[in-house]
Amino acid sequence: MTDSQANWTAAGHGVPHSVDVNPETGVLAAGIHLPPGFRDVAEDPEFGPAISQGMAKVEKLLLDAVANSDPLIDATSRHLVEAGGKRIRPLLVLLSSLLGEGVGDSVIKAAAIVELTHLATLYHDDVMDSAPYRRGAPTAHEVWGNSVAILTGDLIFARASVIGSELGPDAVNLQARTFERLCLGQLHETVGPREGQDAVEHYLQVIADKTASLLSTAGVFGAIFGKAEVHREVMRDYGEKVGVAFQLADDVIDVTGAQVRSGKTPGTDLREGVPTLPVLLLRKDAAVGDESARAVLALVDGDLASDEALAAAVRALAEHPVTGRAWAVARAWADDALAALAPLPDGPVKSSLAAFADAVVTREL
Repeated sequence: MTDSQANWTAAGHGVPHSVDVNPETGVLAAGIHLPPGFRDVAEDPEFGPAISQGMAKVEKLLLDAVANSDPLIDATSRHLVEAGGKRIRPLLVLLSSLLGEGVGDSVIKAAAIVELTHLATLYHDDVMDSAPYRRGAPTAHEVWGNSVAILTGDLIFARASVIGSELGPDAVNLQARTFERLCLGQLHETVGPREGQDAVEHYLQVIADKTASLLSTAGVFGAIFGKAEVHREVMRDYGEKVGVAFQLADDVIDVTGAQVRSGKTPGTDLREGVPTLPVLLLRKDAAVGDESARAVLALVDGDLASDEALAAAVRALAEHPVTGRAWAVARAWADDALAALAPLPDGPVKSSLAAFADAVVTREL
């Protein structure tokens, strides 16, 4: 190793095996706010502290995992970690672990893996979508350029993989298969449905791969490393279904003006030409001669560069029956997620998972 190389931190090196946070000082824990969907477990005298302190440890591990002695790499890697976020995926890992022995060091590492994997995909997604902002901050490619943003995403995924290697072959295999689904989902979204393939069916598979796969893995990770293997398949099924519901609700939020609660600017997907369920249903109706659908579609497919044109398209789509039908589809997936929980024992963990499934479609997150 050269002298210059010695000053660099390799991927994953320097991540401590112990990520304990002093419970008396509450370092980091004060910044952890659990979504309303986790209220039952948050108020439980045993599980509440386990989740709060566990999330503080996850946050510390995330920061340690992306740290680098090179100032540029450190800045680009920390960019999205420090921008915050709901941390839904690591929360699900911790909650699932409470079905067994609870939040230990392996569970903390598993939670960090799913969040790092998620963050890595965001760097890539923002480049592909030419998105100017993420979580209220300029996207990495806007600050440092496309190449740096893409390579930063790769680096963060590598660091997630290093942590996974510490947990053994099960973790490595599951993370690899999940990343494969994430990539396939993005590819299928990019190329669009095959000739003759139903557009809605294609889209549901895309969001299952792009969004639900990682939530499913989060549930499985918690079951595995919380030593609740008996619930592994339940959590896989639940995570998959609640993940689809989560993304479908995002689709509708884009056209209902629910900016205050979701933090998402109405019409973003419309302006960027992203296919979402309300628009796909609108196209189906227009194709079979629905004149009201054709009128709204003319606005949606028009020039949405101006705020006025975008607002008109959002308003028209929100008022059309397809938006209500899209809500119903999201609700149905959330109900399926609730039904998947039936085999779990009653208690605050099960009730919190149920409340979370409801929260993803009411957006009380």
